[in-house]
Amino acid sequence: MLKKLIYFFLFALITACNHPGGELLFIEPEETDAFQFPYFLFIPKGVATDEKSFVLIEPNNSGFADDDLLNHIEKAKRTATNDYYLGNYIARKLNCPLLVPVFPRSKTNWKIYTHALDRDVMLQEEQPLKRIDLQLIEMYRHAQNQLNNKGIASHEQFLLTGFSASGTFANRFSLLHPDRVRAVAAGGINGLLMLPENSLEEEILNYPIGTSDMEAITGNAFQKEIFIKTPQFYFMGQLDDNDAVPYDDAFSQAEREQIFNLLGEQMLPERWNNCSRLYQNAGVKARIRQYEGIGHKHPEEVKDDVVAFFMEVVDVN
Repeated sequence: MLKKLIYFFLFALITACNHPGGELLFIEPEETDAFQFPYFLFIPKGVATDEKSFVLIEPNNSGFADDDLLNHIEKAKRTATNDYYLGNYIARKLNCPLLVPVFPRSKTNWKIYTHALDRDVMLQEEQPLKRIDLQLIEMYRHAQNQLNNKGIASHEQFLLTGFSASGTFANRFSLLHPDRVRAVAAGGINGLLMLPENSLEEEILNYPIGTSDMEAITGNAFQKEIFIKTPQFYFMGQLDDNDAVPYDDAFSQAEREQIFNLLGEQMLPERWNNCSRLYQNAGVKARIRQYEGIGHKHPEEVKDDVVAFFMEVVDVN
């Protein structure tokens, strides 16, 4: 109990505070809000007030399952403020606001892999986990109002990034809501990309492998033409051996067998090359890279490539 009280007082102090490199806001949902969980909003120093900014979103990825939301809050705070992480590094380089949601990842209900936006969480019909993809969009709308109050206007579309589970979240979210995503960059994603196809080799591809039942799950048909035109950058390290596909929290046995049969049991290079080929054949506007000599990491070389990718996208507009 004492530990929880200490945490609550700590996070009350960071509701709006200066932080090295910028301002950090911790936003908790009100009863009238259309999202169930808090989020962090990091605003780098010197964000422009004379033109619209793109906001960057990095979904939170705690790297562990825990029923105590406070532990996920602490990890999300680090993601929002530490330039080790993709989001904070990119936000500082682009001088754009960064939103990091605080979605839970339950130890009790361990098969619901919220941080990867898996099938289990997308099928939740009750709050607080119902449609966390839509909750993230509502967080963004709320954050736009927070920014407006500070004289910072923002675009309706946002930039999206992530690594490992949050990279998988980013990739899947981009197929669910391509109209909301200006560009996406993600890595460390098990050599696996969600395919913009309803079937492959006469096998039906359901979410999150493909898009066949997307309308049944979300109520909206897959916006393929928008998705394939969305600028995307996906990467894996040549030495990456972090494969979530064999584990039951990430995939069901049926999903696993389909991935192995259609895309490859070997994550690198087989599965990654097959996904890259299928994206290319579908005409997706994606750069897909493999970095030599790198494992399940995103060193500065990689982060700088992601920054350059986003800079190019932003400069086009």
